Amino acid sequence: MAKVTSTEMFKKAYNGGYAIGAFNVNNMEIIQGIADAAIEEKAPLILQVSSGARKYAKHIYLMKLIEAAIADAEENAGFDLPVCVHLDHGDTFELCKSCIDGGFTSVMIDGSSKSFEDNIALTKKVVEYAHDHGVVVEGELGTLAGVEDDVNVSEEDSSYTRPEEVEEFVTRTGVDSLAIAIGTSHGAYKFKPEQCTRNAEGILVPPTLRFDILEEVSRRLPGFPIVLHGSSSVPQNFVKLINEYGGKMPDAVGVPEDQLRHAASLSVCKINIDSDLRLAMTAAIREHFAQKPADFDPRKYLGPGRDYIKQIVKHKLVDVLGCAGKA
Repeated sequence: MAKVTSTEMFKKAYNGGYAIGAFNVNNMEIIQGIADAAIEEKAPLILQVSSGARKYAKHIYLMKLIEAAIADAEENAGFDLPVCVHLDHGDTFELCKSCIDGGFTSVMIDGSSKSFEDNIALTKKVVEYAHDHGVVVEGELGTLAGVEDDVNVSEEDSSYTRPEEVEEFVTRTGVDSLAIAIGTSHGAYKFKPEQCTRNAEGILVPPTLRFDILEEVSRRLPGFPIVLHGSSSVPQNFVKLINEYGGKMPDAVGVPEDQLRHAASLSVCKINIDSDLRLAMTAAIREHFAQKPADFDPRKYLGPGRDYIKQIVKHKLVDVLGCAGKA
């Protein structure tokens, strides 16, 4: 199967009460781990690339690796793996255009830091070019806090999505999906300790997402696909491994998976996951070097990282997103 847009994926997800996983990719092992999980679980897939990933790995390398994953699924697993290739957090028309011209099937234009009118103008410009080239567009209203690649938003500058703006934004821009802010955030420290409570084991328990905003947005945009950014759950088993083997990630906490599953059962059709993959890779590498300090072959420690990524992605597809078997 060739690369696809997210249009049919989102229609099926909305009607089926599940979400598609949008996993950020940066190198071969990450792509392999994600793709292997999706192949085994027969799940549709969104592989997304940030501007930072394009700078690190180069556009052409990432595209060829994604094409290799699709070919590998067909040749070695007999499975047509549906993959949407998406630009995550494009911040300029020029970046979006470059990705569209370079074979992406979906782009996000993030004008959330701009005024409402400037956001509309920029988003509409991207939509017009993208649609002329058969590519779909994700816009954003509301601003998520946190740090991830080139995205760095302070808590003071973050803001929830205003439901009363969504109809006008979607109508005037023509976007195909909309990312909203309901309390998720980027990075591995999504909530400050003072925002949380602690359970009997002393582990931080985050506050509940603003489902009232999601429900009002859904009411105003019936049938329209909603996106959640900053939705890694920061698995504590990986955090524990990282800290046990020399890392320093005190009080790292993510979005509870039961809340993400609930969001997926509503109008959320795409859930972005990046930090969990980074944690899986880092935990595996730290664990490997602690147990086998003499190793220096990259295959020896990147292989376990790939395995941990496959493990967490399979869990997300089956238990959180609900999209296993939906390809």
